[in-house]
Amino acid sequence: MSPKLPQPGDFATPPGSADLQRWSDADAAQRPVRLGALRTRARNEGVDGVLLTSHADARYFSGICFGPNEEPTAGVSGWLLISSDSCAIFADSRYAVQARREAPTATPLDPGSDPGAAIAAWAKTHGVRSLAADPASIRHAVWERILAAGEGLELVHAKGWGTDLRATKDANEIERIAAACAVADRALAAVLPRIVDGATEAELAWLLERSMREGGAEALAFDVAALAGANAALPHGNPGSRPFRRGEVALFDFGAQVAGYRSDMTRTLFVGSASDEDLALYHRVLDGQQAAITALRGSVERGDSALPSGLELDRIARAAMGAAPGAYEHGLGHGIGLQTHESPSLSRGASERPLPTPTVFSVEPGIYLEDRIGVRIEDLIAVDLAGRRCDTLTRFPSAPLIVG
Repeated sequence: MSPKLPQPGDFATPPGSADLQRWSDADAAQRPVRLGALRTRARNEGVDGVLLTSHADARYFSGICFGPNEEPTAGVSGWLLISSDSCAIFADSRYAVQARREAPTATPLDPGSDPGAAIAAWAKTHGVRSLAADPASIRHAVWERILAAGEGLELVHAKGWGTDLRATKDANEIERIAAACAVADRALAAVLPRIVDGATEAELAWLLERSMREGGAEALAFDVAALAGANAALPHGNPGSRPFRRGEVALFDFGAQVAGYRSDMTRTLFVGSASDEDLALYHRVLDGQQAAITALRGSVERGDSALPSGLELDRIARAAMGAAPGAYEHGLGHGIGLQTHESPSLSRGASERPLPTPTVFSVEPGIYLEDRIGVRIEDLIAVDLAGRRCDTLTRFPSAPLIVG
């Protein structure tokens, strides 16, 4: 048990204007490379064009920066159309000026009231006869309208092409994720004195959100989870009026966004005291997490030809935790960057292919005992096989802590 609580000053300060400009310049320099990689895949797959529909892809390939929760209300604005010689972005009247400012190398197109016909017209103009698109991200009516308006145009099912490319992170992207981690680390350290018997989940969730926003976050990576006692057994629970009580756990799952890139961490703290039984559960989770990270670090230090797969790391974590009741049913981890959840996946359903490199992902095993307790520990890991680096970006201690 650590006798000293972390302090905000233990962690890196927020990035300054020079850092933000440097990262922006790095993105601008990388966009032609990113588009080139996407066009290479299109050629290899035998298609003439690609339609991408996520705002994360829009930022990655064009530079336009939508708000973190804007996707549901933006309609088709932000959709990218990419051929061998063109990159166009849908931008209705709400986003036309923003598109010209932030995505100067992409041609703004007003989709009007018929985006399917606009896509078909773009394809005809640029000689695109086969268009890769993800049917899961496009309304059926729009999909059918593209086919109806695009005489001879073939829609090729293609899922996650942008996400696949974004799974590999460059140094500037990793710096931003690390900066977002530091914002979250400082925020939790700042609110530790307020985690006391009687404070409610909702109160602590707000204090943590406020601390991140005042401490350098441009936005939250996702809504803060602050869960007390038995509520901590809800892996995606929402904070409410339940108070924290002495002898129970306080679970916090939260993340910050800095220059578009996100962090994600979970800490399970003990309020006032911790029983031997609860500490034993905590150490089982910590053993599982550290076993996976140790295996990953060993691969890097040996200079293996490839990293372990996400499936293998999940198996390693589960084996280290043992056959405990309540062992996590969710994945061991997920990639993170412009989205909180992206490739690669670490889980029982993950591919047996080696993890990409360099990349960043979470490692977050847990044990959940219904109506009693939940324990999860989550850190972000940056790994670069060629550079022989395996770094834990989350710096807040993972050893058990008693607060309040």
